[in-house]
Amino acid sequence: MTELNAKFSEQVRVFVYGTLKPGEANYQKYCADKVINVNRAVILGKLFGLPVGYPAITLGQNQVHGYLLSFSDPEVLHALDHLEDYQPTRPMSENFYNRQQVEVYTQQGESLGWAWVYLMSLELVDQLNGTLLDNGWWSGCGLKAK
Repeated sequence: MTELNAKFSEQVRVFVYGTLKPGEANYQKYCADKVINVNRAVILGKLFGLPVGYPAITLGQNQVHGYLLSFSDPEVLHALDHLEDYQPTRPMSENFYNRQQVEVYTQQGESLGWAWVYLMSLELVDQLNGTLLDNGWWSGCGLKAK
């Protein structure tokens, strides 16, 4: 029983930068009633806007702005994996996004620890005609980074 309690006492942390951010299209359905903490945050990568109406991050050294969401129920990852077309048992090349752990920072550069993020391969970004977003901020609502 202690193993079960320990499993559910751990927080799942996910860095979101697109439709899962507060105020964006998928936040209400996938996050709003499950999230226990929300913080503005930054990771290192390259952010692209895709013509299909959502963004992608690849590995890189640019600042990407988003939110660090914390959840008490690890089952939330199954729903997010489904949304992002990620299956851990599939080869990385067959996933639309791949879930990886990255270090997350405050906007002032202080480490907030590690969190999951969904990344896309640069090859797939190129196939989808992604456009680099130099300011590191994406919004489907016309919001600007602050």
